[in-house]
Amino acid sequence: MFPPAIFFVVHHLAVTLTCVLLPVSLADLKSGLDRDLAAALDHGALAPATHAGVTIGVLLHGERRIFTYGIAKPDSIFEIGSITKTFTSLLLAQMAEQNIVRLDEPVRDLLPPGTVPKPATGTEITLLSLSGQHSGLPRLPDNFHPADPTNPYQDYDASLLYAAIAKVGVALPPDAPFAYSNFGVGLLGHALANRAHLPYATLLEQQITGPLGMHDTAIALTPAMKARFLPGYNAAHQPAQAWDLDALVGAGGLRSTASDMLLYLDVQLHPEHLPAAILTQPNGKTLPAAIANSHIIRANAGNGMHIAMAWLRVDATGNFWHNGGTGGFTSFAIFNPEKDFAVIVLNNTAPGRDAFTDKLGQHIVQRLSGRPAVSLAPKN
Repeated sequence: MFPPAIFFVVHHLAVTLTCVLLPVSLADLKSGLDRDLAAALDHGALAPATHAGVTIGVLLHGERRIFTYGIAKPDSIFEIGSITKTFTSLLLAQMAEQNIVRLDEPVRDLLPPGTVPKPATGTEITLLSLSGQHSGLPRLPDNFHPADPTNPYQDYDASLLYAAIAKVGVALPPDAPFAYSNFGVGLLGHALANRAHLPYATLLEQQITGPLGMHDTAIALTPAMKARFLPGYNAAHQPAQAWDLDALVGAGGLRSTASDMLLYLDVQLHPEHLPAAILTQPNGKTLPAAIANSHIIRANAGNGMHIAMAWLRVDATGNFWHNGGTGGFTSFAIFNPEKDFAVIVLNNTAPGRDAFTDKLGQHIVQRLSGRPAVSLAPKN
């Protein structure tokens, strides 16, 4: 999973801007996007030769729309990559509300006895420090050596994960800075599954996707879902292998649709409005408090941002966001509870130099807000 390093798109906007625009209504957004994407559809990131497909979901003041371009359909399924980290962090918040774990609990306590010793002195890595990307762990374990680089996480199993954490240890460095780590959040997901005595996929379905009715969000796809799973393409628009994650699945193993992701983002906007049908379920009743807790700012993330539980927040706007990237897909999610909007962009093309998926998501937010919007035209 690629780190959310496209800060120039989300915060600085050091890119070509169009003229100042009035806020666009949701009803008029599609026609505006058709114009704004015309060049990209003709000879840019969404041109026929790219095989690209993009599905966009937008929520504004309770109204929702789904738009598609290229080969995508409204119910197409995409890999969402590192947006999975927000689900893993919500799992943590859920299990904390249910008194199954504590946010400040050492991750060592959720691993098999003897996996890694307690540090001789000082504090140690907690579940919350893993969620908030302040664990001091590197982006990837030092024993991450995929046999197949086109599907790099499939053979990284629990034994390798335990060996890696045993080698690096669980001492929490003093004043550990923000450092994006697939190792850390993957370890968190694995540890939570250990505590629940369930596979990560089952735990996620019981705690989040099941109660919310997200029936098109999963790690392993049913045959019917596979029929709607778009083929992925790398940044050079060549076919890409789908990614299968083992021990690090909590860092980026989910697939989903725009419709399901709008369900997910809707509850981020209004956890207090969850319907009784959800609140009466054993794992549904803790969701409002868990979601609210997952939005509490925990630490600095640099570049004018802070981090909650996986979600990054841009200080100047109050927007919460996360993106994702795999070998053949990119994704971008953003929401703002105060301004009552959310956007999801799903693309079957891997990250490239122009960060098109992030740029498209930010463009939509700017159009809805009446601010100068980043250009979506191909660079010459």
